Amino acid sequence: MEITETSSDGLKRELKVTIGASELEQRVQTRLDELKTQVNIKGFRPGKVPVTHLRKLYGRSVMAEVLEKTISETTQKAITDRKERPALEPDIAVTEDKDEMEKIISGDADLAYTISFEILPEIEITDLSKIKVEKPVVKLAKDDVDKGIKNIQEEAVTYTKKDGKAKDGDQVTIDYVGKIDGEAFDGGTGEGTPIILGKSQFIPGFEDGLVGLKTGDKKTIDCKFPEEYPAKELAGKDAKFDVTVNEVAGPELAKLDDEFAKKLGLENLAALRDAVETRIKDDYESASRTHLKRNLLDSLDKTHKFELPEALVEREFESVWQQVTSELEKVGRTFEDEDTTEDKARKEYRDLAERRVRLGLIMSEIGEKNTVKISDEEVSQALMERVKQFPGQEREVYEYYQKNTQALAELRVPIFENKVVDYILELATVNEKNVTVEELFKTDEEEDA
Repeated sequence: MEITETSSDGLKRELKVTIGASELEQRVQTRLDELKTQVNIKGFRPGKVPVTHLRKLYGRSVMAEVLEKTISETTQKAITDRKERPALEPDIAVTEDKDEMEKIISGDADLAYTISFEILPEIEITDLSKIKVEKPVVKLAKDDVDKGIKNIQEEAVTYTKKDGKAKDGDQVTIDYVGKIDGEAFDGGTGEGTPIILGKSQFIPGFEDGLVGLKTGDKKTIDCKFPEEYPAKELAGKDAKFDVTVNEVAGPELAKLDDEFAKKLGLENLAALRDAVETRIKDDYESASRTHLKRNLLDSLDKTHKFELPEALVEREFESVWQQVTSELEKVGRTFEDEDTTEDKARKEYRDLAERRVRLGLIMSEIGEKNTVKISDEEVSQALMERVKQFPGQEREVYEYYQKNTQALAELRVPIFENKVVDYILELATVNEKNVTVEELFKTDEEEDA
């Protein structure tokens, strides 16, 4: 085997590999010798078929098999011997000339092919002990627990039929038909639909029109669909809803006592308070870690600059772009509706793809150099958590992951990432900053704004 580097440009590499016809013949001969003991041919005892006869029968197919295996093995050897680290699977190019390929199959010519690939860049990791990141924290207040319990109480509210006019907080059960320009539209009709006034479950103005109505009342409510309404054919349109009130029911809150707690599976009201407090603390800590992790990734992104494999960036961009365009198509919107253009959006999401690839390579490098490992138990636990997300389909989901190695490998990614983050945070300086609950739960988009 002869290997020649034909191109080296940045991270891109191209190698030419040549396998002599004599070496190919030796591989073919070895494979034919193996077939002697495996095939049954009429007129010959097992293992006694002449190789010349086997060559007549299977020569071309054996050569094709040998070529495929040889290319695979020699490609791996060429890359391993050079100690290269391909970013993705290499591209293999064999001659497309039929006459030349026929000579190779006939054993009259050497096999020559090219390997094209990009290598992973050399990454010099910054001194992790010099990284400083901010962690927003919220101190739990007593009324936080009170509000949490009140939310549970309100979620358990029941409604009792009442006389009189409907007001905010009441549940009004209605039949309705929506019309635009006098014509009923798809999705604008409902029967026996319960609406809790004040919850903003319908388009603006609809619930306001129900306030003050009694059981048996009929009314036409004028509304306007918001300009950003998901169904584009309705967005910004004026509509009229013919409404009949079937029932008005007032809310009844359950009494906060031990019996209420027992209905929720807890021993008493004190146990409910403890459970709510624990849940709130967990929520605060989760949100706090999300911000801390983003701050850490921002710091790593700013302090590491290196050339990125174009193929990795392109693959990540295509994945993100497909998701973005699919979401827009689903809701019937365009980039112009989002106050941007396709060119600007492409630039934005390509920058995002580059950030993701850069951070992925940094995290991988840190994890590899510091022997961050993932145990089978951690993967199994992640799988069980995933299975729980599909009640009633647990067996099917479990079997899917067991049979799909790629899907199972994807479960390892967030585990690895979080372990690397933990490793970095042990070395970095983390400064806590007290913030409000509202600030803690701001989304990334709100922070950027």
